[in-house]
Amino acid sequence: MAESHTKLKGPDLIQGIAFADLPDGGKLVGHCGDEQVLLVRRGAEVFAVGATCTHYGGPLGDGLVVEDTVRCPWHHACFDLRTGEALRAPAFNPLACWLVELRDDRIFVGEKLKRTVPKPRSGGSSHVPKKIVIAGGGAAGFAAAEMLRREQFQGSIIMLSDDQSPPVDRPNLSKDYLAGKAPEDWIPLRGEKFYSKNNIDLRLNTKVVDIDLRSREVVLADEGRVPYHRLLVATGAEPVRLTIPGADQPHVHTLRSFADCKAIIERATTARRAVVLGASFIALEVAAALRSRDIEVDVVAPEKRPMERVLGPQMGDFIRALHEEHGVVFHLENTAKSIDGRKVKLSSGGTLAADFVVAGIGVRPRIRLAETAGLVIDHGVVVDAFLETSEPGIFAAGDIARWRDPYSGENIRVEHWVVAERQGRTAALNMLGHREKFNGVPFFWSQHYDVPINYVGHAERWDEIAVDGDIAARDCLLRFKREGRTLAVASIFRDIESLKAEIEMEHRMAT
Repeated sequence: MAESHTKLKGPDLIQGIAFADLPDGGKLVGHCGDEQVLLVRRGAEVFAVGATCTHYGGPLGDGLVVEDTVRCPWHHACFDLRTGEALRAPAFNPLACWLVELRDDRIFVGEKLKRTVPKPRSGGSSHVPKKIVIAGGGAAGFAAAEMLRREQFQGSIIMLSDDQSPPVDRPNLSKDYLAGKAPEDWIPLRGEKFYSKNNIDLRLNTKVVDIDLRSREVVLADEGRVPYHRLLVATGAEPVRLTIPGADQPHVHTLRSFADCKAIIERATTARRAVVLGASFIALEVAAALRSRDIEVDVVAPEKRPMERVLGPQMGDFIRALHEEHGVVFHLENTAKSIDGRKVKLSSGGTLAADFVVAGIGVRPRIRLAETAGLVIDHGVVVDAFLETSEPGIFAAGDIARWRDPYSGENIRVEHWVVAERQGRTAALNMLGHREKFNGVPFFWSQHYDVPINYVGHAERWDEIAVDGDIAARDCLLRFKREGRTLAVASIFRDIESLKAEIEMEHRMAT
């Protein structure tokens, strides 16, 4: 997360710098008053914007300039250098912009510019819908609502969420917040006033059970009906539930919602031992967070190596060793057979003591609503390049959406936070008639103690893993290849190379 800057870096840009000190395409971090500012030169033009990403405070000076944009090295957010607008999730807030003057072969940064409302994109449909309904209160649903208002859509937006909390920054629930390193006010994606100020009718604890295609209404669990002109189905995923004896006890948890996370934290305040079931990204992030609270953690999972299916054997061995360095005890090629009070019985015959249990054994897409409505399903809700389903006027985004990836040429469904946010944005534009294809490269990050893992692309299978660097030294980039073609890249502390891999995949899709 963002760190406060106690000492300003770089030159005083109000006093100016020599034009020659900023080469074409170059970046320089300085300050104006008490604020850090990033200067970027593109030919004869120089831009001055905020130097830190508005997502988690990543240093944009360490990022990558691509045409008239700058990309964050941490989580690949993208900003317009001319306007400061956040063009790509996970950032939504714009960067501040400053006036730049060129005088006597020197660059001077002047006053901070007032934020102007971005102009809506041209080329939308002449038949703009008046009523848009969003079924889901997660990443995709929030991003869609935010983009609709950013595009100055004047019609009604009703967001129906069966969660009890407004949209939250879910990745944080298994990372800093669970570890006790992030305050609660970091968790909501926006404060409650955002929804009323932008006239977004957010209805919590509201479950959509059916879609009446003929009347163009969604049907609620309480038998209420909400009409729509365009509908976004963004129901996300839900944790796979344990079915073993004892799984229904109150000290057995899953982690998906804000309430789930708070319940685990409450347990952790008095607990000494925990058992984490599963070796998924979420499960191991939970293990790391609990270790930071000095809780003894046992991880039970059926795999031979943690995360081998996604990251391969070498990275799997590294992740296991990393967690073991921090005191986690693994019980691999093993499963929980039953939970009897504070004892977890294993399939191997052993027993583990546990003050509480967290099950991170995967998630499944919540496609029941789409199935009930008769939308085409194939390992998810099938959408076209514009994220529209088989039913005109109904779009799907996020964990449930299955689309044809233009880079790999395969039909994929991805359960990544950033993908859901970017799809929500694209779906919003297309509900307004813009016909923008979704061609985002999948990206996710995972955090284990002080080690971040960035992953670009999507490789469900490969025949070669090319390793550049040293995995054990935490300085590496792995390319997952099939028939010589790189499908995905995973990296540790290779931020610029990760960004370049994303851009290379984007360029290949465009050709």
